[in-house]
Amino acid sequence: MLESEYQPRRRPPRQPLQPAEPEPGFAFEIRRARPEDIPDIREIYNHYVTNSVVTFDEKPMTIRAWKAKFAFLKKLGHPVLVAVSPSEQVLGYALVQPWRPRSGYRFTVENAIYLRPASTGKGLGSALLESLISASQEAGLKTIIAVISDSGAEASLALHERAGFIEVGRMGGVGYKFNRSLGTVTLQKTLKPNRPRKSPASETKKRRTLSWRRSKPSDA
Repeated sequence: MLESEYQPRRRPPRQPLQPAEPEPGFAFEIRRARPEDIPDIREIYNHYVTNSVVTFDEKPMTIRAWKAKFAFLKKLGHPVLVAVSPSEQVLGYALVQPWRPRSGYRFTVENAIYLRPASTGKGLGSALLESLISASQEAGLKTIIAVISDSGAEASLALHERAGFIEVGRMGGVGYKFNRSLGTVTLQKTLKPNRPRKSPASETKKRRTLSWRRSKPSDA
């Protein structure tokens, strides 16, 4: 190549680096569960039934069973909450249910919180539990009991302790799943209900009084 033909290699001008698009944040909204959320709730719960010992259920729950449970809790006035993404995908749920069937335990409930595996470790469990505590107080409940597996549920124990639950007892070998014995840890949180919760007996008495007043002949 002749010297006159030589041209230095031209380098393109250095372009400033474009700022990377920020990754979308983990956004969610907590609201009351609706009947159309039941398939997602069932899917989340059944994942833990078949893959973990955080629940001692061994058989997946059906849609029919969840619909009956949802209707039962709604009738009692017990909160069932879901956390949903901006696209309305259910990321997790939380609920309270009767701790014992006798009416004398009507102010005491047991809680349950389950998240999609991809939604764990992002503060969603704490947000759901705090909302559940608030909703339970609004419903007039006085005590929430948490019964947690003593194996593989360390995150759940820490979650409840951060929310003010106090350990009140342990039982060993009361459960059995995946060919192994399991124990439980029981924690308790006392609430400050926002309104009094009436007993079934007082409601029955009130209905009878109203019925008697309607049927009582006029004095005129």
